[in-house]
Amino acid sequence: MSRTLLFACDLSAENRAAFARAIRLANESGARLDVVHVLDPYLPRRVLHDLEEAVVADIAATLTDIREDYALAEPASLIQTVTGAPYAEIIREAHERDADMIILGAHRKRGQPDLVHGTTLARVLRSAPCPVLSVSQPANREWHDILVPIDFSLTSRHTLRQTLKRFPEGRLTLLHAWNIPGERELGSDTRYARWRDREIEGLKRHLEQETEQLMAELDQVPELSLEMQQGDPLEVLMTQLRRQSPDLLALGSRGQLGRHSQITERLLAEPHCDIMLCRPW
Repeated sequence: MSRTLLFACDLSAENRAAFARAIRLANESGARLDVVHVLDPYLPRRVLHDLEEAVVADIAATLTDIREDYALAEPASLIQTVTGAPYAEIIREAHERDADMIILGAHRKRGQPDLVHGTTLARVLRSAPCPVLSVSQPANREWHDILVPIDFSLTSRHTLRQTLKRFPEGRLTLLHAWNIPGERELGSDTRYARWRDREIEGLKRHLEQETEQLMAELDQVPELSLEMQQGDPLEVLMTQLRRQSPDLLALGSRGQLGRHSQITERLLAEPHCDIMLCRPW
């Protein structure tokens, strides 16, 4: 079955990086690139008709410009406009086209996580039927180093499986944040310390077994390393992002790491890299 990538184009200058990444991904995967722009349904009908033609022409010209700027081949593509609420129409189009991925530009209100919640990007992330890619970095940046926070949840396993399948040539760092009960009260006790060390070693073996089981399902797997850090999952992730500066962060869309809304909004407001969010299953 042919693959389809859905790029939601808002015609902004900030959208060019995402557009270029969408073209590149379509070429690399052999997928068709469907470019959709959502128009205001409350505009007069005659205005909508004229605006639709202008928007399609502008998107086509931008596609050509970006291809020339990045020296990219021309993918199979389809440019269309729809009317309605942007987030709802993007989700609807993803369902109707059986999209393999939705690609959007990064949230523009950087450093303002309290303004992210009601944005089109945040709403699409919550309801998309497929992985959603939020792009903030230039398309000529290779996705070599990929960070994947991991726990024992169904969401985490699905995200790791999606990442392994989509990026078999990348270098994956699996990040697990852990806390052992009693650390604050008994951390200085020798017997407790020995028990804690055994628990941590058992946790590491469990994570390695989970990963090996997933890898056995695939024909080709990337280079993997496992990072285990003590602390709050959100703070561990933010520290790792600042220290490692990965090319791509792969994260579950809900359930993973807890506090879904807070972690998503903080990441979107302070993008350290491109972000792929996957549905829970």
